[in-house]
Amino acid sequence: QVQLVESGGGLVQAGGSLRLSCAASGRTISDSAMGWFRQAPGKDREFVATINWIGSATYYADSVKGRFTISRDNDKNTVFLQMNSLKPEDTAVYYCAVAKIRLLKTRLSDYDSWGQGTQVTVSS
Repeated sequence: QVQLVESGGGLVQAGGSLRLSCAASGRTISDSAMGWFRQAPGKDREFVATINWIGSATYYADSVKGRFTISRDNDKNTVFLQMNSLKPEDTAVYYCAVAKIRLLKTRLSDYDSWGQGTQVTVSS
């Protein structure tokens, strides 16, 4: 069983940047795609970004494309989400998750291990 711990969230002004980290323990994540999701108050959890098992391919939600970058360091068993040009509508709890397979996936049901989340708040 893998444990995921997100960090790097916080309060930032619109236009600012944050870098989220997701550290995995318990087993290697190098054979799995990874994803970031977010959930704003009163809304469903939604897909943000995903990266394949070796980091050679990524895919983003339209709402973050060009502003967010997902990456991974398999030697450190860690995944990152660089968030630039943040907007108030990016405010949410951000979760990382381990996919069931190696390929890019966007549905919540394609992931079977989740972290506890880290709060990102963007002020206007």
